[in-house]
Amino acid sequence: MNETDLWIRRYFPSAEAEVQLICLPHAGGSASYYRPVAQALSPRIEVLAVQYPGRQDRRHEPVIDDLGTLAARVSEILAPALDRPFAFFGHSMGATLAYEVARRLEQRGRYAERLFVSARRAPSRVRDERVHLRDDHGLIADVRALSGTNQQVFGDEEMLRMVLPALRGDYRAAETYRHAPGPRLRCPVTALVGDSDPKASQEEVADWGTHTAGDFELRTYPGGHFYLLDHTADVLSLIEERLSEPALR
Repeated sequence: MNETDLWIRRYFPSAEAEVQLICLPHAGGSASYYRPVAQALSPRIEVLAVQYPGRQDRRHEPVIDDLGTLAARVSEILAPALDRPFAFFGHSMGATLAYEVARRLEQRGRYAERLFVSARRAPSRVRDERVHLRDDHGLIADVRALSGTNQQVFGDEEMLRMVLPALRGDYRAAETYRHAPGPRLRCPVTALVGDSDPKASQEEVADWGTHTAGDFELRTYPGGHFYLLDHTADVLSLIEERLSEPALR
């Protein structure tokens, strides 16, 4: 497997797709989380799901626990793979990462059609979170409370040992991230959030509007941090609708 294929998974390649959608997983997540999304949007939209080091088939690689370092690496790998208009979708930690990758690509003169940010406060909004410093039980308790991970994992000791290093590293990356001043994004931003998300209030998410010089919209759904699980069809419909409206072409 070459380096591009190691980082970027095309579950349903589509040469005829008008747009590429780069999907970035949440803390502890993997590219396969977006396989159903890729299937649902194919063939009109080709999903490029990013696989971070330290999980699944990359579990023997060290986790990158700094968001800036990870963003630099993803943007470097991603740039040559973008051969048509593109957009980003990131959930939780993946939303901040998508923003940082989009910033780096804009510095190269590559502009996304739109940035979809889900279940994550704006980059300029800081919380003093230290879950990554807890012991294993404390870390697992936080993840379990968010109800985003398959509950079977928590009863499988071997599975837990496999995912804990990636979880802890991702939590460290997300919790130690601090926004560096710079130009606002040119691309429009669509922010999505659950109305009872303990990790991102609607007010914190609304501040994404200060990070773009383009249009901004906020969509609120019933649910918590993983509201997506109950509103997948609505979110996919929104993505398709927005990406049928050319922004910067």
